[in-house]
This record gives sequence, C-alpha cells and structure tokens, in this order.
Amino acid sequence: MQLALPLSGVGSGLSRTDEVVFVRHPKARRYILRVVADGTVRVTVPRWGSKREAARFAAREHAWIERERRRVHVDTLAGSSHLHLHAADPAALARARKALPARLLELAAHHGLMVSRVSIRNQQWRWGSCSPSGHICLNWRLVDMPPSVRDYVIIHELMHLKRMDHSRRFWKLVAAACPDYQAARAWLRTYRRA
Repeated sequence: MQLALPLSGVGSGLSRTDEVVFVRHPKARRYILRVVADGTVRVTVPRWGSKREAARFAAREHAWIERERRRVHVDTLAGSSHLHLHAADPAALARARKALPARLLELAAHHGLMVSRVSIRNQQWRWGSCSPSGHICLNWRLVDMPPSVRDYVIIHELMHLKRMDHSRRFWKLVAAACPDYQAARAWLRTYRRA
C-alpha cells in the first residue's frame, strides 16, 4: 500500500504543502520515518498500524523532519557540486538517465520485483546501492559498460530487495538471476584498477 496525502488536518506543525507517503510493510515492527531527496516524508507503517496513527507519528516528529530536510538539502547540493567538479559528460549523463532506469524497471518486472525509486548518480566508489525502502541508485558510468556488466550490477541491486546482505543466500539469488555474474565481477575489478 502506498498513499500520498497532505499532513494538514491531523494537527501537525507541517505546512499544507508538505506531503507524506505511507508505505505499509509486513515485516516492519514499528512506524519508521524517512525524508527522501525531494523533501517528501516517507512513513513505513507496520502490518498492525493505521494511517491515522502514522500521520500523528509524523506530526509529533515535525522538528526531526525539518532537521532531516535541511540535511538532505545540503547533501543534495554537495552531490550536485561533486557531480559538476568531476565532469561527467552531460551527453553520457543524459543517456544514463534515460537508459538505466528503463533497463532496471524492465529487469525488476522480469523478476517480479517492485522498486520505489531510481536515481542516477556520480558515485566514485560504488556501482550501485539499494535502500531498505526499495530506492536503487546506479552509477551513470554503467551506461558505457558492456550490457552483461550493466545488467549484473542492476540484478545485484535488485536482489537486495529480497536480501539486504551479502550472505551465501544472497549470492545464490544473484547466480540464479545472472548465471555469468562472476565474469561481470571480474570485468568490474579490472575496470576499477584501470
């Protein structure tokens, strides 16, 4: 369940333009707050919880939300300047922003997985990452890599939607979805050294 609604009308200190997104998660044991890059408040609702109580919880945490929004805003600005300083080719970035999310969503659908958000970033030390909320970030450089390598990185992050670790079970999931993943990993190691 995902529902976006304004926080006004629940006695909150948040402005009428603020948005909260409620996401019910069957394994959540408590209400969890998160502020995403665009300032939206995300509330994870446990199976036994209610949207009304989730909205009250968000309203009570107004001060924390505002602090987190300021931090996210600063991080976003820092990330933008980092991207500019490291001179990612604008044409390559544009290709990455078009091609990578489309391929990720195609592979997610093929494996019956749901992704909450996709970001393309200028990460220096990571090819990709996946948050517990289903937000996947991909390095723009993947757009210029061989398709098998690009797909391995995407599948790797998608399998984190099933297991948020690098256990033996996780690697079995990767191997089942991408049988030639070891060759892709070797290619990435060589690329990084170069």
